[in-house]
Amino acid sequence: MNQRIQKIVPGSTPELAEIEARILKERGRISPLYQVLLNSPEIAKGWEALLTAVRNKSSLPARLRELMILRVAVLNRAQFEFDAHAPIAIKEGVSQAQLEELQKDKVSSGFSELEVLVLEFTDVMTKEVQVPDALYDLVKSYFNDQEILEVVTTISAYNMVSRLLNALHVGH
Repeated sequence: MNQRIQKIVPGSTPELAEIEARILKERGRISPLYQVLLNSPEIAKGWEALLTAVRNKSSLPARLRELMILRVAVLNRAQFEFDAHAPIAIKEGVSQAQLEELQKDKVSSGFSELEVLVLEFTDVMTKEVQVPDALYDLVKSYFNDQEILEVVTTISAYNMVSRLLNALHVGH
């Protein structure tokens, strides 16, 4: 599958030095995804700010964040995203068996009650978009307003990521 838009080679455009430095500081490298995003400096800046908040400044446990991200990647068939986050998830305590479970049609075992609930919430937000009140109320019973916002934003942001990756054929 050919990538649909050009990657910007880091260091090739002086006007991008500031955003490239910010990306390097947060990520340690400028990945193929960010090389594509650099086609629009303002989009790259906004993307970096949002995804840094989701990944690095959220009050949610990192393990839970990674489970949501991986599940979104599976549901949206975004292998690049899954491959990028599987090592992070493993570092946060997700087992190989759990990685495999995440790739099933419906996640049903191998996770805590809360994790299964959040993964169901992820499925509904990703596949059906509209969240029924009953499901929301169950999730809300575990989280305060800030945490609910962070759960919803994590799922939403990674739907954005996976859909951009897929639409533009950004991959390894």
